[in-house]
Amino acid sequence: MQLGSLWSTDVNESGLSGIQGTNALYSWFATTFDVPSSFTNDRVLLNFGAVDYEATVFVNGQNATFHRGGYFAFTVDITDYLHVSDTNELLVFVHDPTDSDSYVIPIGKQTLHPSHIFYTPCSGIWQSVWIESAPSNYITDLYIAGTADGQVNATVSSSGNSTSQVKVEVVDRNSSTSIATHTGTVNSPFTFSVPSVSPWSPDSPTLYNITVSLGDDEVGSYTGFRTVSRGIINGVQRPLLNGEFIFPFGTLDQGFWPDGIYTPPNREAMVYDLQTLKKVGFNMLRKHIKVETALFYQACDELGLLVFQDMPALRPLQTETFDNCSVATILPDDDQQAEFARQLDLLIVQQRPFTSIFSWIIYNEGWGQITSYYPEFGLTDRVKQLDPTRLVDSTTGWYDHGAGDYSDNHHYANPQCGSPFYSIQSSPYDPTRIGIQGEFGGIGNNVSIDHLWNVQAAIDTINQTYEIDTTLEAWNYRGHRLLGELLDQVAIWSCSGGIWTQTTDVEGEVNGLMTYDRRILRPDVAQWQADISDLYSAAASRTNASTALPSFSGYSVLSPTPYPSEYPESTPSWSPNGFEYSATPPAPFTSTTSETSGASPSAYSTSSSSTFSACVGHVSERIQYASRECVECVCADYISEW
Repeated sequence: MQLGSLWSTDVNESGLSGIQGTNALYSWFATTFDVPSSFTNDRVLLNFGAVDYEATVFVNGQNATFHRGGYFAFTVDITDYLHVSDTNELLVFVHDPTDSDSYVIPIGKQTLHPSHIFYTPCSGIWQSVWIESAPSNYITDLYIAGTADGQVNATVSSSGNSTSQVKVEVVDRNSSTSIATHTGTVNSPFTFSVPSVSPWSPDSPTLYNITVSLGDDEVGSYTGFRTVSRGIINGVQRPLLNGEFIFPFGTLDQGFWPDGIYTPPNREAMVYDLQTLKKVGFNMLRKHIKVETALFYQACDELGLLVFQDMPALRPLQTETFDNCSVATILPDDDQQAEFARQLDLLIVQQRPFTSIFSWIIYNEGWGQITSYYPEFGLTDRVKQLDPTRLVDSTTGWYDHGAGDYSDNHHYANPQCGSPFYSIQSSPYDPTRIGIQGEFGGIGNNVSIDHLWNVQAAIDTINQTYEIDTTLEAWNYRGHRLLGELLDQVAIWSCSGGIWTQTTDVEGEVNGLMTYDRRILRPDVAQWQADISDLYSAAASRTNASTALPSFSGYSVLSPTPYPSEYPESTPSWSPNGFEYSATPPAPFTSTTSETSGASPSAYSTSSSSTFSACVGHVSERIQYASRECVECVCADYISEW
């Protein structure tokens, strides 16, 4: 529903916000709303998908709650602050200390000074905000973990301390037939079994609907039945899905957008990226030091894409200079490390219901990783305690001291996966853990300015990309050769997975499968499908004792496919004209009337008043554990005015 207007300046850096401010250390967001007459239950809940970084929420002038952490959802009961029969005022005060003083916070790749692999920051409310009606004792959290053989571990939490009975019903999505019903005690874990389930996998992403009832409250959700583990196959540690060796191969997926930065223009845009990965042949993605909206993970569940989920990094690669002119890397103190651990808990607890998440990643390339002792061991134990159903990649790249389930190598020029050779920065392969290539590839391809992030600081750092090819023929040939090298390491050594950098270009990085505007898809899809299929075949062949080099098409010298003089452009169904947003200059992409005529009016319109941060996803889509029939969305559409 429409909620008035935003009265703030310099709060959001994105084009979609209508503001494009910078250095938003402090911001105020304001709106008004009425409580719908349909809200006949006892309590009214206010939900935030994510606010970066600290949020203090006021309802009708009263302090309702405070939340810290830019990637995580929070809910506050605002019933006692409301004017039920009158208009209500909602204020949100945001403190976002990006790059500020001594603040060492989970920040990912945001920086006030974007350059090459670090990007424009995102301040304020960047995910959905909505209100909902609930009874006095309502469901606050639902965790259901189903295994491939139909065993279910469940915990249903409520707002009260009751020990009431809660009913869980499992429903077949195709037939709408109830296949299992179980009654347990709220606020306590319980188990039950579901007969004859179809296990979830990338090739068969079967999901089952869930209905949970507690007194007058009912929540709709879903789950998939799958088992993640590790095991030794012919002497090699392997990742297992449903008891079988799976070779996870995907892209580094950063989730940045030219018009919304952290916020995609709509759900279709997110799904387009994921469908493109599936089309090229990938079965996985690594969500790189960002946490997405629930709709993103729901799409991965439905499409069958495994997710390696990063914890957002602490002030990566930043230094401080002391009075004696010495320079040191900024690392967390004890309190900041404790806050990192607390937010890691939030990541696990909030995202663990999603079936597609296969592994948790704690540290990336030593960013924010204390070296005077090894905190990753304790953090790994904590993650395993919160979620024993998944694997943990404690340190992806570089500072690996033996924690977790993976021996993870980063090397762009040549993969070094599960092999006896490694670069100085990396550690040697540890055969007691799973060998994986956590990052490689990163081949660049410069394009015309029409498809680049047209900001000078980004343009100036394009040449820092690891390797830049000037034609798509060369780009695809280099990709073919690197995939062939990885194929050797799968067939001969102990490589068990890989992650190619990356899904899309991001600002000054031009090494994506797609350009930043998603207009150009670089891969020769048939070639990449064949090369990736060879990786899967090589991995499957290693389930027997033979280590002979198989004869795969990937070992032949591929003749590059010639491209026309013009770059081939993809046509995303959700936005055939790309991301042009001329209404809020100086947006990076300019447009003409003819270019934008096909864009969605609801996604790209503007008015004289500023627009609130994009609202990602209709809450009424009943996603995961936060949906009820009586939900009312504060943002009427994916992009709504405040």
